[in-house]
Amino acid sequence: MKILIADYLTLTQNGDVSLDVFKNFGEVTYAENIARDELLKTIEKYDAILCNKTLLNREALEKAKRLKYIGVFATGYNNIDMTAAKEKNITVCNAGSYSTNAVAQQTFAYILEHFNKVCEYDALVKQGEWTRSRTFSILAAPTDELAGKTIGIVGYGNIGKKVADIALAFSMNVLVYNRSKKQDDRVKFVSLDTLLSSSDIITLHCPLNDDSLNMIDKKAFDKMKRGALFINTARGPLVVEEDLFEALKENKIFAAVDVLREEPMRKDCILKNAPNIIFTPHTGWAPRTTRQRLIDISVKNLKGFINGCPENVVS
Repeated sequence: MKILIADYLTLTQNGDVSLDVFKNFGEVTYAENIARDELLKTIEKYDAILCNKTLLNREALEKAKRLKYIGVFATGYNNIDMTAAKEKNITVCNAGSYSTNAVAQQTFAYILEHFNKVCEYDALVKQGEWTRSRTFSILAAPTDELAGKTIGIVGYGNIGKKVADIALAFSMNVLVYNRSKKQDDRVKFVSLDTLLSSSDIITLHCPLNDDSLNMIDKKAFDKMKRGALFINTARGPLVVEEDLFEALKENKIFAAVDVLREEPMRKDCILKNAPNIIFTPHTGWAPRTTRQRLIDISVKNLKGFINGCPENVVS
């Protein structure tokens, strides 16, 4: 097989995980982050492509004369034109629930930072404020308990369920909105409007598709409680960023964001200098253990395809 790994720089930037294992399956071309022109010029020679964010739309797939397999180094596969892939009989496999624990953990890292102000107090101590304190404790930044707070989870797949598990361990009330019917007696399933208006924390864990595109807009922000914490570790285009900026500027809500509509962040991104927001550069999925699991699943997927029994096939 001739295999292209199209954007390995998104998986390892310092060699902490190795992709050499794919050499066991054929001749591998490793591209740091393949340019569009190079992809279109060379795609016709590959039998399999492994990628994370590389755009494989109809234009690219129409040129892929030999391509029979696409392995996605991710759970989401909105960078693949699935209709074109199906027409060309190309099998597409994703990595399923590889990042469940990591993304749920990052979600609560935001929540705990917001309610405990750990970084703010750490900076205060390092600036010498504790040595100048008149009492044993400094109460400069307001903190709060999670017990009794209501968290609203939008999307109840593997990550959403893991977030619920953690929330329940903190004695929180859990509201869930999911497009399809789910069953979990530990949580309360509600409409999106009810979730938005009733939650102290709103966290997105749903896929990006035609129905969810721009689902969190001005109307949604207007329905949120004043002072609510809004979290997005899912996909940037779920949110209208101009409307989020206005809600932050008006001190209506706080936010924690791991994903944007365009990544990496543009210099003119409207959220870049917004108040009341915590940023991470799309790292929720990225602990070394998590990325190694991702590669292991991708190896298993490719092996299964070669053996005629593919796993984690998406459609």
